[in-house]
Amino acid sequence: MRNIVAGNWKSNKLMVEARELMVAVSKGVSIDGLTDVILAPPAPFLSALVLEAPENKSISWAGQQCSGYEMGAYTGEFTASMLHSIGVRSVLIGHSERRDKFGESEEMVAMKVRSALDSGLTAILCCGENLGERESGGHFTRVMEQLTHALHGVSETEMADVVLAYEPIWAIGTGRTASADQAQEMHHAIREFIKENWGEMIAGNTRILYGGSCKPSNAGEIFAQPDVNGGLIGGAALSAADFLAIVDASDQSLREIQ
Repeated sequence: MRNIVAGNWKSNKLMVEARELMVAVSKGVSIDGLTDVILAPPAPFLSALVLEAPENKSISWAGQQCSGYEMGAYTGEFTASMLHSIGVRSVLIGHSERRDKFGESEEMVAMKVRSALDSGLTAILCCGENLGERESGGHFTRVMEQLTHALHGVSETEMADVVLAYEPIWAIGTGRTASADQAQEMHHAIREFIKENWGEMIAGNTRILYGGSCKPSNAGEIFAQPDVNGGLIGGAALSAADFLAIVDASDQSLREIQ
């Protein structure tokens, strides 16, 4: 199974900078690599970058979010089908910043998952606990609650188009660091949850990404964990050199188990 390294640029870069970053990453990603690379630039840049991107079959494009509604009178929203129509093939859903800063409820996250799947997109579904939930011992319960809500009604067939991304919110931009063992512990629990609900084969085929301040210095150790299938990269995705180093770490982790 191929890993995924997805770069979430968040609300960063101007258009000229986005083009420069796209070109640098495209040049650095080997077409013979073992990792699928996904780039998620700000929405205003998506259409242009998809059209201008150098051909590289190892790279695809994602939206940072989408609407939970279909087309209609929803000013400022863009639908999953709109993303698909411009060549985007996946979309981040339920990112911790969307939940915390923009009030996305469990119901809205579930609506977005359904919209993405119905539109032919891969849903990269984010989940994770905050510091209070971690310190109280409620982190497993919180993550499984998020997955239960978001994946309600998703069929065995549709699970092939779901990628999960675990974000230990308490370890993102706080100075705290989640260890590789902590990452593996939660990733294993998530895989067991999938196994219980959709069966062992689907659990084994579902890619679970780590999204907690992954960088070149810790990527190799994290990607070496048996239930970690790559990373959702934030800050390090804004530097082509750092991002490509993380992609290389992913490739190396897969070569070592072949």
